[in-house]
Amino acid sequence: MQRKMRYGAAAGATLVALWGSSTPALAQNAPAPPRAASAEDAADVKALMAQLEALKANYAQEVRRLRELDVQVQAMQARLAGKTGAAPITATAAVPAAAAAVAADAASQGDTSREGAAAPPPSAGYASSAAEGQQAKKESRRSVDDVKQQVRALFNQRLTIENSLTYARYDRKLLTLNGFLALDAIFLGNIAIENVESDSLTYNLAFRWGVSPNLTLNADIPFLERKTVYQKGGAGGSAAAIAQEETNGGGLGDIALSGNYRLFPEQGKVPETVLTFGVTAPTGREPYGVDWKVLERDDDQFIRFAVPSQQPTGNGVWQGNVGLSAVKTADPAILFANIGYIYSFKRSFDDIDSNPDTVNPGEVRLGNSFYFGAGVAFAFNERTSLSLSFSDKLSARASTRYENGQWVKVIGSDANAGTLNIGVTYALNQHATLVTLLGVGLTPDAPDFSLAFKVPYML
Repeated sequence: MQRKMRYGAAAGATLVALWGSSTPALAQNAPAPPRAASAEDAADVKALMAQLEALKANYAQEVRRLRELDVQVQAMQARLAGKTGAAPITATAAVPAAAAAVAADAASQGDTSREGAAAPPPSAGYASSAAEGQQAKKESRRSVDDVKQQVRALFNQRLTIENSLTYARYDRKLLTLNGFLALDAIFLGNIAIENVESDSLTYNLAFRWGVSPNLTLNADIPFLERKTVYQKGGAGGSAAAIAQEETNGGGLGDIALSGNYRLFPEQGKVPETVLTFGVTAPTGREPYGVDWKVLERDDDQFIRFAVPSQQPTGNGVWQGNVGLSAVKTADPAILFANIGYIYSFKRSFDDIDSNPDTVNPGEVRLGNSFYFGAGVAFAFNERTSLSLSFSDKLSARASTRYENGQWVKVIGSDANAGTLNIGVTYALNQHATLVTLLGVGLTPDAPDFSLAFKVPYML
C-alpha cells in the first residue's frame, strides 16, 4: 500500500514537472494578440497608395504617348522609305502589350477609370494594332502620291483612268501704227487695230498602265471645242471702221502616247528621277488648207480681212519629246522639277498660203520647243495637298517652204509661254482623287488663264 502511494506520488510529481516545463514552449508558439495600428503606419500606407496611383497615371500617359509616336514614325517612314518595301520598325506590338498590362492591373484594383485611361479606343487616332498602324501609314502616303501623280505617273498602280476638263482664255490686242509723230503729240499716218479673243474647252481621256515597277505607259486622247472672235479696224487709214467675225471648231485633237521610266528611286539625298518619252500624232484638224472667209464692208472697202471658216483642233505635224523629272520629299514639303525638249517633224500640205485667193502646196516645220518647270507642294493631311509651280515653254520660229522653193522662217512664230500654276488635290475615296489646277499666264504668248479639273481613278 505504501509502495503504491509512493509510486502515485512520484508519477504525479513527474506530470507536474512535465507540465511546468512544456508551458513556456506552448506559450512561446501561441500567436500574439493583435495590437492597434499607429498613426505613423497609416500615414505610410496612404503615401504608398498615392505613389502607386501616380505611377499608374504616368504609365497610362506614356502608353498614349507611345501610340502617338508610333503613328508619327510610320507616317514619316511611309514618306521617306516606303518605296523600298522594307518593313518599318515600330512600337506597335509593344504598345498594346503595355496598355493591356496597365488595364489588367487597374482591373485587379477595381479602378475602372484607370483602365479607360490606359487603353484609348482606336477612334481616338492611335494605332492600337499592327493593322491600324499599316492603315495609318497608307493614308499618310495618299496625299504625297496624289502630288507625285501630277508630276509624273505613279509606278505602284496597275491601271489609272483619268478624266479631265480644261478651260482656257486667250485675249490679245494689237495696235499697229504706220506713220510718224508730229510735235510729239499728233500722230500722222495709218492706225490699225486687231483683236483676237479665243475660248477653248478640252476634255482629255487618259490611261496610265503600270507595266512594271519602273515603267508606266500613257495614252492621252483629247477632244476640243474652240470659239474665236476676230476684230479688225483701221485698215486703209480708217480707224473708225471696225469689222468682227466669229468662228468655231471642235472634234478630236492630237493623240499623245508616252512612257515614264524610273531611273533612280528616292534614297537619302538622291531624288526620284524619271525619264519621260513620247510621241504626238497629228490626229486633229490641221490649221493648213482650211477654207477661208473674206469679210468686206459694202459701204467701206477699207475693211477687208480673211478668217478661217473653222478652228483647227491640232497642229498638223508629228512631234517627239523627251524629258526628265525629279521629285524629293522634305517633310512636310514635296519638291519637284522637270525639263524637256520637243522636236517637230516637217510635213507636206496641199496649201500653206495664208492668202485665201491662192493655193500653194508646200512643207511646214514647226519650231522645236524647250520646256522646264519647278515647284513645291505641301501635304496638309492624308487627303489634301497644295502645290505651287512655275512652267515655261520656249518655241523657235516655224519654217515654211513652197513646192520647189527654199525654207523661209515665219516672222513672229516664236513664242515664250510662262505660266504660274496653283493646284489643290483632295482624295475623294480610296480610288479617286479630285485635282484642281489654276494657271495664270505671265507672258503674252501664254493663255490669260486656264482652269482644269482632273479626276484620276486608280483601279
